[in-house]
Amino acid sequence: MACANANWSEENFSCSICLDVFSSPVSTPCGHNFCRTCITKYWDEQVKYKCPVCNKLFDTRPDLQVNTLLSEMVDRFGTSTRVKEQPCVEPAEVPCDVCTGTQLKAVKSCLVCFISYCQTHLEPHQRVAVLKKHRLVEPMDRLEDRMCKKHDRLLELFCQTEQVCVCQFCTETDHKSHPVVPLKEEYEVKTAKLGKIEAEVQQMIQERQKNIQEIKDTVKRSKADVDREIADGVQVLTALMRCIEKCQDDLNQMVKERLQSTEKQAEGLIKELEQEIEDLTNRSSEVKQLSNTKDHLHFLQAFRSLTDPPPTRDWTTVEVRPPSYVGTLRRSLDQLEETLNMEMKKLRDAELKRVQQYEVDLSLDPDTANPELILSEDGKQVHDGGVWKKLTDNPKRFTHKMYVLTRQSFSGSFYFEVQVKDKTEWCLGVARESIARKDRIIVTPKMGYWTFYFKKDRLVFRDDPDVLLPLRAELQKVGVFVDYDEGLVSFYDVEARVHIFSATGCTFN
Repeated sequence: MACANANWSEENFSCSICLDVFSSPVSTPCGHNFCRTCITKYWDEQVKYKCPVCNKLFDTRPDLQVNTLLSEMVDRFGTSTRVKEQPCVEPAEVPCDVCTGTQLKAVKSCLVCFISYCQTHLEPHQRVAVLKKHRLVEPMDRLEDRMCKKHDRLLELFCQTEQVCVCQFCTETDHKSHPVVPLKEEYEVKTAKLGKIEAEVQQMIQERQKNIQEIKDTVKRSKADVDREIADGVQVLTALMRCIEKCQDDLNQMVKERLQSTEKQAEGLIKELEQEIEDLTNRSSEVKQLSNTKDHLHFLQAFRSLTDPPPTRDWTTVEVRPPSYVGTLRRSLDQLEETLNMEMKKLRDAELKRVQQYEVDLSLDPDTANPELILSEDGKQVHDGGVWKKLTDNPKRFTHKMYVLTRQSFSGSFYFEVQVKDKTEWCLGVARESIARKDRIIVTPKMGYWTFYFKKDRLVFRDDPDVLLPLRAELQKVGVFVDYDEGLVSFYDVEARVHIFSATGCTFN
């Protein structure tokens, strides 16, 4: 079977009536081919039925059948021609909805058919009278989304009242009294606002990037804090262990030296006693020998030397006492305690330096001050004036307690210092912003207060019940540290660099 000629031109597949490529080709009994629409319209206008090519007459109007072979060849030719002559659709372009296989670029969209057409498939809309009435527009993607769901019309207008796109029919019904403008006009207005929106978005992005960096910096600082805390702990505990080992060695050496001294004394006495025993044993032998002699002269001469006692010590006053170890362990522990206190002082210094890194600048808020309190102009000092001043009522003002708050409020970690030198009575600390400020106030952590006060030689942390603290001599400056996230409030004697008290498990939110 011979194959179709790949070099056939459009003339081989053209209708003799419309001179265009066949559309639904049919064959007449005489063997000529025409578009079904063309030959049907041609015969509708003729009295006699004849072939437009060879003019052969037919007695009756032929029953036309589709030429299947020619139809397939036309489709193949049309596809080949479209691929060669028309560009394929790019990612940002609207594709033809009719093309099968390789989709071509749409050149028009029909608002009646809701279909986008390439140049080839658009041909019926340019030729057929009914299709010519359809409204063609520039290619649009997702045509169904551009149509009014209620009226099935193109969304061409914008309702400024409800900020929605509407069709022409909507302006005559639901949006009749609303101001509407063409989409292009509203588009230009909204486009002008994009710059501001973009700037705001970029600012939000920068803020979040800054937040990310702050979180990373916090994690980095936390790791550094952990390393420093571990290093400080290892240093202190290592020094303590060395001190304990040294105290143990000193104790062992001291006890052993005392035992050795006792043993040396005992050995000397035993040696001396053994010598006396030996001398006495020799005297005893001499006595026995003399008792057996019969020579009167020798006996009397020897007896005189035996009556003189040998030189011996008076052992009734001699004793070996076991060494006393009373106070030895205590003295070792005292030395250990002294070393531990030195290390604790170093640790307290390091702790205070660490919290002082979070120091903030505070000033007192006159709007919160009790009317009897006198504040300095810079808001850095306050004292009891003893006179109730007439002030305008302010919901932030304390009316019963002699309290005043700072202008600033904080979360996270912060530290501040209060000078209390030469004051006979004072109270300081931190409080929730939402605390009650009128009438009688219960000053406890449960009610949002973390304070301690000094009065009549008593230092007390206010709680239920109060916590009596050791009185510190010459307390001049108090440091207050708050770790919001950890729920911690700590008080320090700044001059002595000593931790006074810490409240834990606090809830500030």
